[in-house]
Amino acid sequence: MKKEKKAQFLQGNTACAEAAIAAGVRFYAGYPITPSTEIAEILSKRLPEVGGKFMQMEDEIAGLGAILGASLAGIKSMTATSGPGFSLKQELIGYAALCEIPCVIVNVQRGGPSTGLPTSPAQGDVMQARWGTHGDHPIIVLVPSSVKEMYDLTIEAVNFSESLRTPVILLADEVIGHLYEKATFPEEGSLKLSCRPRPEKKPDGKYLPFATSTPADVPRIADFGEGFRFNVTGLIHDLDGFPTQSPQATEALLTRLHEKIYSRVKEICLADTENLEGASVILCSYGATARSCAEAVTEARRQGLKIGMIKLKTVWPFPDFVFDPCAGKGKTVIVCEMNLGQIVHEVQRVANGRFKVTGVHSCRGTMITPKEILDKIGTLI
Repeated sequence: MKKEKKAQFLQGNTACAEAAIAAGVRFYAGYPITPSTEIAEILSKRLPEVGGKFMQMEDEIAGLGAILGASLAGIKSMTATSGPGFSLKQELIGYAALCEIPCVIVNVQRGGPSTGLPTSPAQGDVMQARWGTHGDHPIIVLVPSSVKEMYDLTIEAVNFSESLRTPVILLADEVIGHLYEKATFPEEGSLKLSCRPRPEKKPDGKYLPFATSTPADVPRIADFGEGFRFNVTGLIHDLDGFPTQSPQATEALLTRLHEKIYSRVKEICLADTENLEGASVILCSYGATARSCAEAVTEARRQGLKIGMIKLKTVWPFPDFVFDPCAGKGKTVIVCEMNLGQIVHEVQRVANGRFKVTGVHSCRGTMITPKEILDKIGTLI
């Protein structure tokens, strides 16, 4: 059981930075961009205090490139950005996925596209987080909706990235990043932390860094500098890390990258649910918008309405199984999000006629209000 510290009054971005240190992150590289800059500012001071390194890079691409290099050398590493910078990082996110390099990328979302609304909240990067880099690739994306979750899900992001050797995206938003809130955090010594699988000893023969015992396993790749000789490339590679055009090797690699994530969805997919069986209307949301939904649920129940709620903490892989209790005659799921409709399409896919799906959407640069959600509920009851 985690021991709880005394309650603190913290900003979301501060909680993210402190959680990274608690999770063992010892290298950060990035480029300042609103509304994520506080993460870099805090880590520039805190990392040297714990024996870590901070590097401000010349651009967003270099920020991710630097943490991939540090991670290959065995250091838990992280960067943070927002929309325009996240766009620039996409090629290297694919590189990290293919080469199985653990890393955490924090995206504190703002209004877009392009330069957009630098100081306003949005949730328009959800599909980009899943599909922004080309090719078939797995990704894990976590979405905090409070300062406490900013801390907790940063820990989870580092743990997932390490145990599964994969990039993990923490997809926050301007409201959560800049929100100050009282929260209680676990003692650092009580945290359960993961470390990447490494080879236990040098093999007698040729070292195969990408060899696994099962088609859904995570390879034991050595850290650079430990005396193992191997190749890392963004080309499709064989078990030895060298490029191949073999159809069999290609399919085996891409399938394993997929299966090492999707065979563990019950572990990775985090969500809070309330009253799904007893409700005729169920709200589904994530991030800052989930806070408005929670207020709307409280008010609706005060009025005697039976309302359920799903708060997603993982959006990729999408938690299909969470929606199973929503199936039933007359049930409607209202997806609330600060965009013109992204997660709502996933919920419609999962519904497949088992329940109705509608949405409350906004891209105006302000939060969706509880009243807007209540008004939508009123049209259905």
